[in-house]
Amino acid sequence: MDDFHILAFETSSTLCGVALLSHADGRTRLSTAAHEGRGEHAERILPMAQGLLDQAGLARRDLSAIAFGQGPGGFTGLRVACGVAQGLAVALDIPVLPVDSLCAVALQGAGEDPAGVHVVLQDARMNEVYAAAYRASGVDWATLQAPALLARADVAAWAACESAGWGMRAGGGWTMHGDALDVFPGLARELESLGAQRAPTTSDGAHAQAGTIARLAAQAWREGRAVDAALASPAYVRDKVAYTTVERAGGLGGNPLVDAATLTLHDMTATDVDEAAAIEGRVQSFPWTRKNFADGLAAGYRGWVVRRMGAMLGFALVMDAPDMAHLLVIGVRPDAQRQGVGTRLLRRCIDHCRQSGLPALTLEVRPSNERAIAFYRRHGFEQAGLRRGYYPAARGREDAWIMTLNLAADAA
Repeated sequence: MDDFHILAFETSSTLCGVALLSHADGRTRLSTAAHEGRGEHAERILPMAQGLLDQAGLARRDLSAIAFGQGPGGFTGLRVACGVAQGLAVALDIPVLPVDSLCAVALQGAGEDPAGVHVVLQDARMNEVYAAAYRASGVDWATLQAPALLARADVAAWAACESAGWGMRAGGGWTMHGDALDVFPGLARELESLGAQRAPTTSDGAHAQAGTIARLAAQAWREGRAVDAALASPAYVRDKVAYTTVERAGGLGGNPLVDAATLTLHDMTATDVDEAAAIEGRVQSFPWTRKNFADGLAAGYRGWVVRRMGAMLGFALVMDAPDMAHLLVIGVRPDAQRQGVGTRLLRRCIDHCRQSGLPALTLEVRPSNERAIAFYRRHGFEQAGLRRGYYPAARGREDAWIMTLNLAADAA
């Protein structure tokens, strides 16, 4: 295996952490440094990084990649880690490895035998929780539920509904992690009644550690999942970062686009095909068939679905090409439109492009579909071409606009 050196940052909580993972001469070495203190991340992070490099006898030019915990977590902290990672990567002309901070929490608490489903619940303040679910098998960690924002009151109902989709019967065995179990009295008992067991307390604590970020980043490096620095971004999860004082005085809090029946995002699998085809049939005059969805997944296309308490509200399916991704189909159930579902799906498609190092996302849309065109334009898409007679129509054929989002230009 080729030698490599990865510098990793983790600042999603009050802990500012830096790690240096080196694989050389068949041996792997990990060194870490950390400082506890909110508001001090920006001034501490680079001196700690330089200290680790000096101790290892390495110069910055020896680094192979820069990793960072992309959250979710504190807004300012996430910007620090991402910004410093991008700045160093650009200066050194090396790639970036964004790492899911909640997956790091799961890995830290999983112990020597991590096999099974691990659910992470982190305090998001404002009586809310960041939630995610993962399945561990050996060194591989698969995301069953991408990080989402839940109201504290909805966590148990979410777990009861979603656990069936984690590949086990509702109420089956799974392990829970995270500081929300300490912040919210009674939460652990509610989940234990559903069959969950709480992970034992570890020396790493309930927050992501830079050393764990480095370990996950090393796996991503071996799998070729590094991205260009311009395409890296934090995972804020909240669609609106903060309410104004007036809005809070009116009782608002949390994520403005997600109501009490919380939206959750999942990878599309064969078990989702029937529901997706049913929604497609309700929103399109010439819909994709069930076989179209099944064939797409079998061909390796990536898809995602949004659910609310177990019920599918929308879906999207993307095909990767060498130089861009193609959004093949996206649909939202009529009674769930204008509730942030389409935005959640489109942002996941964009994140997929960034994570895969693809500089653009393209799609076709009917010129007569003015509402869809306005939606795509709000998200930065521009018309890039025209396909004559592309769509079937009630009378003959209809042209298609080609719309493209240039992610490299957007990031720059």
